Amino acid sequence: MNHSLYSADRSTHLKIVVVGILCATIVAAIGIFARVDAMDLGTTQIVKAGRPTTVVGQLPAIR
Repeated sequence: MNHSLYSADRSTHLKIVVVGILCATIVAAIGIFARVDAMDLGTTQIVKAGRPTTVVGQLPAIR
């Protein structure tokens, strides 16, 4: 067993590259298929500094 990446053979390098590409694909798929349509961030009221204000309503549930 090689404990250094420099002395590893070609198949070890190939395994590392394949695992890296697989993990990147999984992260990209999670990012693409994440549901963010329920969060409506464009209709939030703008709050100006210096005025006391209260927040009413419900925050969107994060799934």
